[in-house]
Amino acid sequence: MARQLRAEQTRATIITAAADLFDRHGYESTSLSDIVEHAHVTKGALYFHFAAKEDLAHAIMELQSRALREVAGELDARGYSSLETLMRITFSMARLSVEGPIPRAGLRLATGGVAVRPPLEHPFTEFRDVAGRKLLGAVKESDLHADTDVDAVAHSLVGFYVGTRVVSRSLEPVARQPRRLAEMWHIMIRGLVPVTRRARYLNLAARLEREIGLV
Repeated sequence: MARQLRAEQTRATIITAAADLFDRHGYESTSLSDIVEHAHVTKGALYFHFAAKEDLAHAIMELQSRALREVAGELDARGYSSLETLMRITFSMARLSVEGPIPRAGLRLATGGVAVRPPLEHPFTEFRDVAGRKLLGAVKESDLHADTDVDAVAHSLVGFYVGTRVVSRSLEPVARQPRRLAEMWHIMIRGLVPVTRRARYLNLAARLEREIGLV
């Protein structure tokens, strides 16, 4: 048991080190030797867990996918409206990206052309599907206009969300992401939510930004 625990800890250390380097320098510019040095492990330890750099990238994207599913599942269980759940998912994922390198590296890998191996879905496809289900629920709950094109909005939301994070990462500290995310939601709410329900969700966006506590 102790040996297994040490192996799991070593694997987690390697993944975190790789994620940090992928996030800061990019996938192509990071070598396995860089990861070994950054993780303070031997090459033998790295190759015991990962045969190639692509395996590390895949492990990071798997963790990112798992985080999205866990966040969505936890929020689904709380009984929020569909639109509130979707908003909370985006803020929760932004918080995770501020707190650790794995979600940030996952985003950079997803936008950098790194191949996603089946059965894992591309992170953007998975997020678009989650968003589509929540947006459809929001239409049924009358929190979005009845004529909302759910597929188009889901696709646009993914582009807006990813673009906001990428641009924010490039131009300002990562801790500013919740502010940019709140701005994104203010724009979308004004265009999608009926006037009678708009104040509720505008106030929610401001509250979720404050709850993250990083601005």
